[in-house]
Amino acid sequence: MYSTCLFCHSDLGENSELEMFPVGRRLAFDAAKGRLWVVCRRCERWNLTPVEERWEAIEECERRFRGTTLRVSTDNIGLARLTSGLELVRVGPALRPELAAWRYGDQFGRRRRKHLLYTGAGVAVGGAFLIAGPVTGIIAGGSWGLFNLANTAYSMYEERRVRARLKIPGHEVPVVLRRKHLARARLIPGVGPDEPWLLRVAYARVSTPELITRPSPMHTPKPRDESVETELKGSDALQAAGLILPQINDRGAPRGAVARAVKELEAHADPTRVFSDAARRFDRSDERGQSLETLPVEMRLALEMASHEDTERRALEGELALLEAAWRQAEEIASIADDLLTPSSDEQWIAENRERRAEGAGPGEG
Repeated sequence: MYSTCLFCHSDLGENSELEMFPVGRRLAFDAAKGRLWVVCRRCERWNLTPVEERWEAIEECERRFRGTTLRVSTDNIGLARLTSGLELVRVGPALRPELAAWRYGDQFGRRRRKHLLYTGAGVAVGGAFLIAGPVTGIIAGGSWGLFNLANTAYSMYEERRVRARLKIPGHEVPVVLRRKHLARARLIPGVGPDEPWLLRVAYARVSTPELITRPSPMHTPKPRDESVETELKGSDALQAAGLILPQINDRGAPRGAVARAVKELEAHADPTRVFSDAARRFDRSDERGQSLETLPVEMRLALEMASHEDTERRALEGELALLEAAWRQAEEIASIADDLLTPSSDEQWIAENRERRAEGAGPGEG
């Protein structure tokens, strides 16, 4: 197999996923027609591989494509990214995207361990103050007072710390969200199919009060931190949820909660419909919408998963239009090349292997 692009002569790169075909960082394959391409990452041209090197690699690509959870498909083409960075482009009927718990289990588990570690460290520091006070000549009450002072300072810092910056329609620069604003984020049922759910968010609006008299050069007025609210919908609401929910779920979750969240997500063909379902299920009649912070933990986790799925899916779908156009052009070239350059003996061998695959046998089995 050649290792440079046939069009721009750039290095096609290597991969560690496919032992029988280590060339390329993006591979395109059509299992039905028995074709395999290496896509050049510089010029994006599709390099058709020799016939004798395709079959085992195609089968392995198909297996890896079905095994990964990060994939997106249209009617004719699918794109998947493996953990090593290898990208697979699958030409043919689309597969239904699936979600595996392992993808999120490590993420939420790491947050939980971090939270427990910080909580344990805080308790240890408090105990150290009480023990070290008498030993060092500081009375216990005084050391406890110092601990309370430090704890109060830390709490104030946590309240003032910027948790997220959102791009709000009508604002040129992202707005700031702090802890108190996260508590006011609410999920609201929509009024129709075009607007199934809304997200109400609060954010800081910093303004400087106007002074009637000219201020002293030694005195500068401090800006006043005001909070305002707005309601977001569609992609704006999803993007905001994707930034807010990780902050609300910063304590992580045990595996049982993650498993229940995955079941919530798998119950919907479109992961983003979890938001509209949650908005209806947890709507409160006494006030508009439901606070994200007070939702059950598995629902909060499912909403965060759904927002990430949507973000990643959009990133993948952004390449599908270009990939499909390239595939159609490459398909024409491949069809001509295979017809002209493939000997009749190879055509018979391909037909026999294709029949074996249809019967469930491997290409090397007799």
